[in-house]
Amino acid sequence: MKWTKFKVKTITEAEDIIISTLYDIGFEGAQIEDKIPLTAWEKEQMFVDILPDGPEDDGVAYLSFFVEETDDGKLMLNGEETTKEAIWESVKAELTDLQQFMDIGEGTVEVDETEDIDWINNWKQYFHQFYIDELLVIPSWEEVKEEDKDKMILHIDPGTAFGTGMHETTQLCIRQIKKYLTDETILLDVGTGSGILGILALMYGAKKVVGTDLDPCAVPAVEENLEANHIDPALFDMMIGNIITEKEVQDKAGYECYDIVVANILADVLVPLTPVIVNQLKPGGIYITSGIIDDKEQTVRDAVAAAGLEILEVTYQGEWVSVTARKNG
Repeated sequence: MKWTKFKVKTITEAEDIIISTLYDIGFEGAQIEDKIPLTAWEKEQMFVDILPDGPEDDGVAYLSFFVEETDDGKLMLNGEETTKEAIWESVKAELTDLQQFMDIGEGTVEVDETEDIDWINNWKQYFHQFYIDELLVIPSWEEVKEEDKDKMILHIDPGTAFGTGMHETTQLCIRQIKKYLTDETILLDVGTGSGILGILALMYGAKKVVGTDLDPCAVPAVEENLEANHIDPALFDMMIGNIITEKEVQDKAGYECYDIVVANILADVLVPLTPVIVNQLKPGGIYITSGIIDDKEQTVRDAVAAAGLEILEVTYQGEWVSVTARKNG
């Protein structure tokens, strides 16, 4: 499959408005190239704590939009055939209109044809089966080796929802879930993503899992991964919403009904989550947190203690931390 790239040279202040404007003519998604340094919050979102210093921000930005090309050289935009020239004219017209009321820099447009790359599947070369202790994690396009067929196997593919098991924070959670889980465990997974933690809890014998996430992509991701691992979907309930701020989500999740609550999220989210989620835990219930870079450990410890929970243990892997606590009383 071939793609045609339309690359706009602009300034960083105009990135958002140009992307929004060009969405209106049918572009979906944009590749942004600029020299704006990541904020501390953005680094945490990417689970990155240290990056090398990059070049100084010069205010210039390049926005690239990709359009599928058919075998006969036509382009497909908004489900209709068009031409490079027609799209180029539309883009230039939109940029000219924007220039009437704001600075967009040069506003020039380059058109290039990409290599004939399978964009959907090319990334698969970077994700292969691996072990988390005795657990084998394997993607759908790889075969289970004969010597591994008697092992516990998790079938999961990387996708739009976070969680394949490769990241240290996920592995920390998995080990803590295994430690505290029983065959009567009802588990709440806050920030479910791909569903990996809840699915593994069910594989290790949990009775029921409830998941919450802000991203609607988590719903099909969980459904697909449940099916891939031959798990009854009736055992895993998913809801979309913010359990920290939305009482409807809190009510739907239920109060004092979970033996384990697990939250593999960022430290800055765990702080407001903890005093809320304590209400979902049963007395004696276990609260497992991760996603904590090491210099935020004390921040999470303080939030857990302030919510009246007893810290049972703190575990580490690389520069990441998991805090496990219990609701007494």
